[in-house]
Amino acid sequence: MQEDIFSTLQEIYQKGVFSVPTTFYFSVDDIKKTVTLDGDGCSIEEGKTVEEADCVCKTNTAMFNKIWNDGYRPGIMDFMGGAIKSNAPQLLQQFLVAFGK
Repeated sequence: MQEDIFSTLQEIYQKGVFSVPTTFYFSVDDIKKTVTLDGDGCSIEEGKTVEEADCVCKTNTAMFNKIWNDGYRPGIMDFMGGAIKSNAPQLLQQFLVAFGK
C-alpha cells in the first residue's frame, strides 16, 4: 500500500509549498524512502540517501494509511506514545499540505 502512495507523490505534488530543498526520510515498517521536496518538484529515492534528513518519520503501516488515506491528523499523544516518531512534526504537517492532504 505504501509503495502505491509513494509512487503517486510526484504526480500530486503542489509546487510552491517548499521553496528550498527539504528532505524527508520515511521508515514505514519495511519500506524506507527518502523524499526531497523543493520549488520545482518532488524526488523519491529508495532507502536513506542523506546523512541527516530535515524530517524523519518512523511509523507503522496502519498509522501511515490512517494519516494519508483517512485524513487522520496525529496529536501529541501519538508522538509521545511512540505511534509516530519524528524529529520535526511541524514539517510533517507541511508535507501533507504539499500533497493536498
